[in-house]
Amino acid sequence: MTSPHSRTPLIDMVKGIACATIVWHHLAFYGPMSDIAQPLAPGLMAWLYDYGRMAVQIFLVLGGYLAASSLAPQGLARFDSASQQIARRFVRLVVPYAVALVLAVVVAALVRSWLDHPSVPGEPSLAQLVANALLLQDIVGEEALSAGVWYVAIDFQLFVGSVLLLTLVRAVCGEGRTHHAAWLGRALVVVGTAASLLVFNREPELDMWALYFLGSYGLGMMAFWAVQTPRSGGWMAAIAVLGAAALALDFRERIAVALVTALALAWALGSARWRQWQGVAPVVRLGQMSYSVFLVHFPVCLLVNAVVSHLWPQAPWWNALGMLAAFALSLMAGRLLYERVERHVPSWTTALRWQAGLVGTGMLVAVTASHWG
Repeated sequence: MTSPHSRTPLIDMVKGIACATIVWHHLAFYGPMSDIAQPLAPGLMAWLYDYGRMAVQIFLVLGGYLAASSLAPQGLARFDSASQQIARRFVRLVVPYAVALVLAVVVAALVRSWLDHPSVPGEPSLAQLVANALLLQDIVGEEALSAGVWYVAIDFQLFVGSVLLLTLVRAVCGEGRTHHAAWLGRALVVVGTAASLLVFNREPELDMWALYFLGSYGLGMMAFWAVQTPRSGGWMAAIAVLGAAALALDFRERIAVALVTALALAWALGSARWRQWQGVAPVVRLGQMSYSVFLVHFPVCLLVNAVVSHLWPQAPWWNALGMLAAFALSLMAGRLLYERVERHVPSWTTALRWQAGLVGTGMLVAVTASHWG
């Protein structure tokens, strides 16, 4: 069940653009193709390297917006079981995630012997594989098996926190006080958002926890509630005041991006014209499969990096074309993962099978490398 404005072509357009930006950021960040192609467009490469990652803030805001639309469109939890919500979310996230990590482990093993570059992950350990399978890698201090997978863990933490908060509010207020529960639920989200923006997001050592990112996520939830109310001015003002206070206290470009995204989202989706806009079809489709593209692009880019750097190690134009090819192949691989895996409703059995497959594949790779090394 979705709210009227929870999923529109505009949201998919924004997700598609943000997804493409992150893929290009990683192409610029993880060479060696970008190192060789850099003289052809030094300004663009520098921008992608330094600022492309800011697109993550857009996903955080959108994540909060969509969470509010599905969990509590009026501020009151509309689900019956917190455990079912959390379990369903975990399975939906983990199945395509585990499939992509199996590919990442295999590709890293294939290129490790002939691509000597820091972007190539090392041989995985059992603890690393289990931690990644359970979305715990950053918390327990294990290296991620692929670029960007930290976001999946954070997204799950934020979702779980939202579900538990709304469940607690409903339990405290009781069944008969729905108005109070709705008010308290939204008020606590605002308080949590403020605490994150003003305190927790200023502590880099907390960046493996949801509290660090709750500011951007909470702004997205507030943006949804702004769209839902006939008089959005109060919510828009609250978003602006929280964002301005956070930036005045400690200017952070990532928070500025989140603030602009939340305000623009609330303004645009409060307009019937923008809600009805059908967008640009290819970008909308990219937005719909953005999670799959996000998951699978790193192993694809790693493989193309290895091939191009082996064949044309010092040719800028060939390496630039290699970057374009890596981007196109990432979209193709993402579409395949979306159509074959993400679109289907998975079961716990499927999730456990792929998690076990990830651990088994990683250990097989490690044992094989040790034997032949």
